[in-house]
Amino acid sequence: DQVLNIVPESIQQVQHLQLLCSTLLLDLWKPQMPEDIRAGKELHIRVPATLLPEVKHSLDQHMISYRVLIPDVQDLVDKSMPRERSSQGQGREGYVYTQYHPMKEIYQWMTQIQQNYSELVTQHLLGMTFENRPMYYLQISQPSNKPKKIIWMDCGIHAREWISPAFCQWFVKEILQNYKSDPKISRFLKNLDLYVLPVLNIDGYIYSWETNRLWRKNRSPYQNGTCYGTDLNRNFNSSWGSIGVSFNCTSDVFCGSGPESEPETRAVAQFIRRKKSDIVCYLTIHSYGQLILTPYGSTTKPPSNNKELMQVGQKAAAALKGKYGTNYKVGPPSLILYNNSGSSRDWTHMIGIPLSYTFELRDNGTYGFLLPPSQIQPTCEETM
Repeated sequence: DQVLNIVPESIQQVQHLQLLCSTLLLDLWKPQMPEDIRAGKELHIRVPATLLPEVKHSLDQHMISYRVLIPDVQDLVDKSMPRERSSQGQGREGYVYTQYHPMKEIYQWMTQIQQNYSELVTQHLLGMTFENRPMYYLQISQPSNKPKKIIWMDCGIHAREWISPAFCQWFVKEILQNYKSDPKISRFLKNLDLYVLPVLNIDGYIYSWETNRLWRKNRSPYQNGTCYGTDLNRNFNSSWGSIGVSFNCTSDVFCGSGPESEPETRAVAQFIRRKKSDIVCYLTIHSYGQLILTPYGSTTKPPSNNKELMQVGQKAAAALKGKYGTNYKVGPPSLILYNNSGSSRDWTHMIGIPLSYTFELRDNGTYGFLLPPSQIQPTCEETM
């Protein structure tokens, strides 16, 4: 398989590409849906090996220029899988944060973290996935008599975005290893509690390790098991089903049978509803595209605290650029990406959490969802 980069130059080219994507069921990496293809805007599209000659011939016939972004998808998939390695991903120095870990190791890591930092960390059950696996979050909290506000962070709502859980783990490690010596972090923990859900879409994540590296959705069956999976980030109750979604369960952006139809979405939503008066900031970590997305995805009408959202987001973007010069864009998806509905970011803001952001981590498509392990450290360092 290859990933092609195409910038359509005319309406005719856009229409041809839309037709090609829809009829051949190609895997659109950017944008997510054929109807979001625009003249002058980059398109990243994964073409299965069997269809490559046909697709390239068709592009040539219509004078649509393309360049090969990823010449061999399987080669990158192989490189992102860790070598056969010592039991549960532990080097001599303990857990290796610069490689990707299967779910079993992430579960073990959570238990380990809780044991090693028992004065600060507790592990809690949030709910169960469709395939009946436990969803745990870590609460990082310094004992205190005064009630503290909460920052929530979830990772891995989309299975194939492996850099996301890797960042959640890195984030937890950094906080815990440095809170005694770093006055910024200790001040932070005196005033705020951190709640971290390292992998939200556990069933999908396991499926992406064991069966299909580029799987995005969860694993609940629809239409008598003829198709699987809901895009959990289209399944929240904010303008659900209105735009940027599909009602066809074979689609990567299938929004489910109704808002919160999926157990994973429900588990997160119930918890956040219960705690909403204490949560000041909701962060959800994705890849790729180097964006800090503010609400809303379904309307260009800005939220009432847009000025604050943008200021905080731009500060974060400036900090991200500081370390390695990585550029991040800030703004609502409806303006800087494409429209969507039912996202967790829009929903949390809509129910009253003032600062809600989606981080789309590295890169801009050179590797896309298949970011090599060598990029874990720089990505995490700059995002931290």
